[in-house]
Parts: sequence; C-alpha cells; structure tokens
Amino acid sequence: MSDKNRIITIANQKGGVGKTTTAINLATALAAIGERVLVVDLDPQGNASTGLGIDRRERKLSSYDLLIGANSVAEVAVPTAVPNLDIIPSTMDLLGFEMEVANAANRVFLLRNALRSPEAVAYSYILLDCPPSFNLLTMNAMATAHSVLVPLQCEFFALEGLSQLLDTVNQIRGTVNPGLDIQGIVLTMFDARNNLAQQVVNDVRTHLGDKVYHTLIPRNVRVSEAPSYGKPAILYDLKCAGSQAYLQLASEVIQRERLRRAA
Repeated sequence: MSDKNRIITIANQKGGVGKTTTAINLATALAAIGERVLVVDLDPQGNASTGLGIDRRERKLSSYDLLIGANSVAEVAVPTAVPNLDIIPSTMDLLGFEMEVANAANRVFLLRNALRSPEAVAYSYILLDCPPSFNLLTMNAMATAHSVLVPLQCEFFALEGLSQLLDTVNQIRGTVNPGLDIQGIVLTMFDARNNLAQQVVNDVRTHLGDKVYHTLIPRNVRVSEAPSYGKPAILYDLKCAGSQAYLQLASEVIQRERLRRAA
C-alpha cells in the first residue's frame, strides 16, 4: 500500500446488491472529475470488465496473471472508453487461483505486493471489485486496501448480511491489515415508492450513523441497461437519476478521503 493513492475494496458477500454496478460507475465518476483510476476485476464472472467494454476475446492477460506474479500492472491494465480510467480485466482463470496458491506462505498478500509497483502508485484511486463471497480473492483485496466500500441493497435482510461483512472486516483488521477502515456504506436499488426501502434506509442510518453515505442510488432502468452496451451508466445516459447519483457518490468519497488525510 502507498500513501500516494487510495485503494478501495468494493465488497459484499451477498450477490445482486449492485456491487459491480457501483464499482464501474464510481470509477467512471471519479475519472470524470479528473482522478486517474484503475479498476481491478477480481470476480471470475468478469462483469466489471464486460460493463467497461472489454470483450472476453480481448482479455489476453488478466488479474489472474497479476496475482500469480506472471505480469505487472503495466502489462495487464488496459484503457477503457473513459478517459483516465483503466481496468485489469478478469478471466475464468481466477477460478483456479485459490487451489494454485494454496501452499504459498504469502498467498493473502499477492495482490498487495503486485500493487506496490510505480505504475500502480501512479493511479490516484484503485477500486477492487470482489466476488460475492468471502474467499482468497476477497481476502487479498481486503489485505491490500486502505478501506472498504459496502453496497447495500434496500431490502429486508440487508442488515443481517451487513453484520456478517463487518465481522469479516474486523477479522482482517485484527490479522493481516490493521489499517483497514470502512470507507462507507452506499444504499443501492432504492425505490422511494416502497415503504420497506425507506424503513431499511432509516434502520441502517440508525445503526451505522455517518458511515452511511448521504447519496442513495435509485432503482434505475438506464443503469440496468448500460452494461449490455458495454458502457457505464454515466456514459450511456449522463442525465438519468442513477448516473447523477453516482456522481454525487464520487464527490462524497473524495470528501471523506480529504477528511481522512487531514486527520
């Protein structure tokens, strides 16, 4: 890790909460306001790579090659259609990662070591998009990051899943990464017409206070459509409510980082 950039893990052990959508659109929003951003796709499904327009046939090298030490950040990072935004794409090779490095003494620190290079430090933000499970890939991400950003769907079991994730963060903090912090919790798929969604927002804010971002990410058809065109929502339809929300979220993230550095 370096003090010159910020590495944020985007994680939730539950699938379908808007994790990859958040990674793609937050990265795009940060790039749009002048930050140099790298997304590392650590999910074998590769949805972040697809959503940023990297065709599967074009993924000659991937995050797998970076993790096993075969290639450097400079060799595996590819530019996206968004200025200032690069991605290290994912391939199905990641499915064999855990078994391949099972006996390596430093297996939890492979990503951290790979992101210490001058090319990696040159990015102002590195966002790590994790698989929806707690495995060695997620552990590598949390061992590497300065902080964790948690997307949380506005639904009935939201808090139950969140407590499990917070326990995981505490475990990582107590063992391999004492500096790991919660960057914030972003409430996704919010539907103002749904009373339950509003109740979830109130409950999460009551329990976690200012750890929860002010920005609510709404349910939005344009955001859902964008990945099928290989574009972040912000490129697909800048004026839609979802894109505007992600721009607001990026401002909040930067503001929190400024306060953290000043502390």
